Amino acid sequence: MKESAKIAHIAKGCVACGTCITVCPRAALRIDKGIRAMVDAEKCVGCGKCVKNCPAAVIILVLSMEAL
Repeated sequence: MKESAKIAHIAKGCVACGTCITVCPRAALRIDKGIRAMVDAEKCVGCGKCVKNCPAAVIILVLSMEAL
């Protein structure tokens, strides 16, 4: 069961630096094809650590479909 009604969303401006991956406590992020980070919605709990640490400021928390 999800701990939060929010999940991370990564915009197209992601530079695939990997910072979000290193701070995620649930291993919910990965770099896809060396281009940008992707979120595993099943693992993301919406803690916001990736949002706070993204040097490109392209990660936001959005309402998950489970919250609707």
